[in-house]
Amino acid sequence: MKFEIFKSESGEKFYFRLKAGNGQIILSSQGYANKAGAKNGIESVKKNASNPDCYERKEASNGKFHFNLLAMNKQVIGSSQMYAGKSGMENGIESVTRTAPEAEIVDLTQD
Repeated sequence: MKFEIFKSESGEKFYFRLKAGNGQIILSSQGYANKAGAKNGIESVKKNASNPDCYERKEASNGKFHFNLLAMNKQVIGSSQMYAGKSGMENGIESVTRTAPEAEIVDLTQD
């Protein structure tokens, strides 16, 4: 499990994603104006991932499921992919809870 810091194609924003060992993206961030913001976001994920109250479970209008990881101020830190079923979403949450606090950080930017 690892966090990757990367820039948008336009190079204007920094993002992070949490990837499972199989390369699947489990959690994606919003855009940040600078790399420091993305790093702070990762630290917030690491800090809040083990708190069950920080997960917001959602069902989309198409019947698929996804979740957000929230900071203590209820701001969204990261959002999951869409899952076909509720059990897949719960497995994603369990994976973030278990592995995010110790995940390595890989910087893919040139800066």
